[in-house]
Amino acid sequence: MNTSDSSDASNTTDTPGRAAVAPAVHRDAVATETARFVAALDGADLSVPVPGCPDWTLRDLVGHTGRVQRLFSLLLRRRVQEPPRSREVELQLPADDSGWADWLTASAAEAADAFAGTDPDAPMWAWGADQHARFWMRRMLFETLVHRTDAERAVGLRPVIDPALAADGVDEFLVNLPFAASFAPKVAHLRGNGETLRFRCTDTAGDWRVRLRPDGFGLAPQTAAPGSADAGVQAPAADLLLLLYGRLDRGADTVETVGDEELLARWFANSEF
Repeated sequence: MNTSDSSDASNTTDTPGRAAVAPAVHRDAVATETARFVAALDGADLSVPVPGCPDWTLRDLVGHTGRVQRLFSLLLRRRVQEPPRSREVELQLPADDSGWADWLTASAAEAADAFAGTDPDAPMWAWGADQHARFWMRRMLFETLVHRTDAERAVGLRPVIDPALAADGVDEFLVNLPFAASFAPKVAHLRGNGETLRFRCTDTAGDWRVRLRPDGFGLAPQTAAPGSADAGVQAPAADLLLLLYGRLDRGADTVETVGDEELLARWFANSEF
């Protein structure tokens, strides 16, 4: 899959959409988001279904999030330089449901230990745009944050996301989506002849344009006039993040869409992460 060209991609967190967020922020936020996830588990029935994750229970969600944290921590410790041949990792799963919260806390502790011993600028293989250790720190954060909101919704809580962090999550999603074909095959349908989609946060800095090309898609430079795009979506940063991850419907009151409806429908039908 030809996923990008020199005009439509970025190799760092300093992308056309917003200013860079330091890896230290990502590392600290993994711990904070995990603690909020664990708090949502207090007294919860782990067999309840999870909105946004079809066929998953809350128990499945905890297990997935902890496994991701442990796997990414292992990749960081090994400073992998090529795709791993195995994604097996020692999970040390709890004996019963009473142990899942502590198990997830221990997963975040493993991540913190891996972060402490890793230079975020160290070259590493990554499936996304940024071939450095910081890619995995950032990716771990948004895996944890989005699933924290899933857990809160599953137990009847209303998730709250810091707008600046949410905007960084939108950026991370849009930067890396063109490289996600191995596990999100429908992105191969996001092709075009120069059509552009604009995504904008209404409550904090964050404005991105995605261009569809015959050979792929990617972020476009911010050189066009502010309102120029074939289609657009704007919302508060938290809602825009959840919309991109399929956790919010684009008909929600906080979401405004404009322009080519067919283009918008094609984007959301094929951008599942």
